[in-house]
Amino acid sequence: MWQILDKILFLFQNILLSVSQHILFAIGILLISGYLLGKLAEKLKLPVITGYIVAGILLGESIGSVIELEMVKSLRPITEVALGLIALAIGGEFSRAKLKIIGKEVLIIAILQILITFVLVSLVMILLGFNFEFSLLLAAIATATAPAATVAVVQNLRARGKFIDYLYGLVALDDAGSVILFAVIFAFIGTMIAKVNGSSIAGGILIANALWEIILSLLVGVLGGYILHKATRKRQNKSEIMIISLGIVFLTIGIAHPLHISPLLTNIMIGATLVNLSPKNQRISRILGTLTPPIYAAFFTIAGTELQLGIFAKPEILFFGIAFVIVRMIGKYSGVYLGAISCKSDSNVKNYLGICMFPQAGIAIGLVLMIQASPILANASSQIQNLATNMINIIIFSVFVNELIGPPLTKWAIIKGADLIE
Repeated sequence: MWQILDKILFLFQNILLSVSQHILFAIGILLISGYLLGKLAEKLKLPVITGYIVAGILLGESIGSVIELEMVKSLRPITEVALGLIALAIGGEFSRAKLKIIGKEVLIIAILQILITFVLVSLVMILLGFNFEFSLLLAAIATATAPAATVAVVQNLRARGKFIDYLYGLVALDDAGSVILFAVIFAFIGTMIAKVNGSSIAGGILIANALWEIILSLLVGVLGGYILHKATRKRQNKSEIMIISLGIVFLTIGIAHPLHISPLLTNIMIGATLVNLSPKNQRISRILGTLTPPIYAAFFTIAGTELQLGIFAKPEILFFGIAFVIVRMIGKYSGVYLGAISCKSDSNVKNYLGICMFPQAGIAIGLVLMIQASPILANASSQIQNLATNMINIIIFSVFVNELIGPPLTKWAIIKGADLIE
């Protein structure tokens, strides 16, 4: 009897080991785990994406993973697709009609909150004793917001109206502005933090390259949007429109990598081009919206696997990380608040819009990866590399905290700001 049970158990373990190495098993685990904890989050009055992120943390290497880490890395295309669709949705909010109404106000609010966040974080980190150069980099990354979390909460609440128009516009301008600011700051301090092959990297060259990549991202986005408009304008079949639209998004993301341009900016520009060529193109976002629930579930669960609980054991990271999170929130909120006052915006915009800027994830992690891959750090001293590692851990800590508390705060602020009845 016991021998039979032992053989059955051995067979079950072999089957589990075999299927756990299959990529579809990994995706299934991500989706089911995300769904279950997402439903639990809803019962606790939290956004579903908070449940997705917690599911990822539980599946991740920090606690003991069912899915191999290398397999999780192979699922990165899912995150790229999710960010591409999110960027497309944000860009679709930039119609000429909306820009005429909110364009100037949102631009002023975006500039003020970026500058105030950058200055506050820089000053506080320097005063607390963090390295000057890396404090500037931390401050530049602090200006970035997580569009994925914002869009997911808005779509889950099915919110509409002026407050949401302001929110989408601010998120898009904030992300574009943070990428530009980071590129300029990184280029500016590049000559100060390291040397490559014994010679200093010219800051002017780095700035020129960064600006060229931004311009090229926008040009590719305009071209992609025009092609998608031409390919779908006379079609009525939703399946055909979905296939063509996904094809263009995938092609754009694929092209972005060898050209070293931003897939986020490119897809934002595709969405903006589409909506300004014809209001009829708004149907593309609605059609693609039917695909977003499983993609968002997989995206945020994968994001959760990246968050390592081990960083909480480092007192230095905890000290600077907590300070970074608090000051970033103060900068975001006060920047939006002061911008709204200067534009004489509605009280809802003034009081609640800044809270929606707290989430931080994809772009911040993307900028960190850009630093890690840069030749500036390749031959830098061990001291510089240790500082870079500390800075990266502070960002990971911030992402961990902001992705857990940011979405619930964003949900509350949207309900209040958009006058929704929960």
